[in-house]
Amino acid sequence: MAHNINFNEQTGKHSFFSVKEKAWHGLGQIVQDYPTSREALEAAGLNYRVEKRKLFTYDNQNLFGNADTIAPNILVPNCYATIRTDNEAVLGVVGRDYEVVQNVDAFAFFDAIVGGDGIQYETAGALGKGERIFITAKLPGYIKVANDDLIEKFLFLTTSHDGFGSITAAFTPVRIVCNNTLNAALKNSTNAIKIRHTANAKERLEEAHKVMGISNGLSQQMEAIFNHWAKVRITDKEVRKLISLALTPNKEVLQNLRAGKEDKVSSRFSNLCDAVYEYNLTSPTQQTETTKGTVFGAYNALTGYFQNVKGYKDDEAKLKSLLYGGTAQTKTQKAFALCTDFAAKGGDTLFLN
Repeated sequence: MAHNINFNEQTGKHSFFSVKEKAWHGLGQIVQDYPTSREALEAAGLNYRVEKRKLFTYDNQNLFGNADTIAPNILVPNCYATIRTDNEAVLGVVGRDYEVVQNVDAFAFFDAIVGGDGIQYETAGALGKGERIFITAKLPGYIKVANDDLIEKFLFLTTSHDGFGSITAAFTPVRIVCNNTLNAALKNSTNAIKIRHTANAKERLEEAHKVMGISNGLSQQMEAIFNHWAKVRITDKEVRKLISLALTPNKEVLQNLRAGKEDKVSSRFSNLCDAVYEYNLTSPTQQTETTKGTVFGAYNALTGYFQNVKGYKDDEAKLKSLLYGGTAQTKTQKAFALCTDFAAKGGDTLFLN
C-alpha cells in the first residue's frame, strides 16, 4: 500500500510517530514510552505553524510574466492562502471566515477532553504537504467481552489546513487481539463530532467535553451489546448470508439476494463476499470463545476484513474508508444493524423476501 505521509526535507524525517509499534511502512519515529502532548507534537514533526495570508494575482500586462521578477499586485477578494511557515509551502486556499487551527491547539483540544490525565498518545502525523494532520489517543479502561476479549477505547482526531473538512473527533473502539476497529453508531447517538474552522476556541473547548460524554456512553452500551452478541449463536450459512446483505451495493443486488437469486449478482460482488467469509473461517481471531459461531464473530468478520485484509490506495484512503463515511464504515454499519436484528429476532430476519 502506498503512503501519503509528509516528508520534511529540512529535518530529513517523515511526519509520523507511533509508540513501540512499527510505524506505517517503516516510516516515522518510534518512541518507547507514551509521550506528553508536547513530546508527541515534536516526535510527529507537527511543530510547525500555519498562517492565513492575503492572496494576489497578476494584472493583464504581466499575466505571462516571470514569477521570479514580477510580483502579483491584484488582491483576490475574500480569498487567502494557508501557508506552512517553516518551509513556505502553500497548503490550500480558504475564505475570509476560515480560522486556522494550529497543530499545537489540536493537541490542547485532546488534553482538554480528559483534563490532560490518563490520555495516552499512540500515533500522530501529517499527510501530503502537511495540510492534514491526525492524532490517535488511548483512553483509560477497556470494553470487556466475556472474560478476556478486551477492546481498547481510542479517540481519533483529524483537522486540515487546506479548507476541506471540519475538525473531527471520533470515538473508535479497537479489539486488541486483531487490531480491529469496531466502529458503530448506535441508535439515536453518534460516535463523532465535527467542528467548523470558523468556531472560536471557547466553543471548541465545550465540544471537547461532549466527546468524552460520547465515549463514556458508547463504551457502556457497546460492552452490553457485544457481550450479548457473544452468546447468540449463528450458523455458517447465516454468517454467509449476513455478509452478503451487509455488502450489497444497490437495491437490485439486495432484491436478488432476498429472492435467493445469487446467480444474478456480479462475480466481483461474489468474490468480495467470499473473501470476507474466508476471513471469518480462517483468521485465528475468529476462532476464539467470543467469536466462533457467534453474532459478535459475524460482526468482526466484516470489520476485520476491512481493517486487516482489504487493500487501499494509501493510508489516507484507508482512514477515510474506515472512519469518515467511506465504504468500510458504511458496510460495517450495515453489518451492525443486521447483527442487532439477528440478536433480537433470530435468523429469519436474514431470509425475508
